Amino acid sequence: MGVPKRKVSKARQGERRAHLAISAPALVECDHCHELKRAHHVCPTCGYYDGREAMPIEQPSAAEGQR
Repeated sequence: MGVPKRKVSKARQGERRAHLAISAPALVECDHCHELKRAHHVCPTCGYYDGREAMPIEQPSAAEGQR
């Protein structure tokens, strides 16, 4: 059975975890509205994906904004 002979030092533990940092998601420009969006996802601003409307986005009405 593989059992560690000694405690792993904090420096060696840090070296092992050095590449595990979280990076920001890659953003691309939407072809329809030119806002930034995640690649291969529906645009949250206009609802378009791959040149067609994939998800209808409801615009807030004037009556709802004046509450």
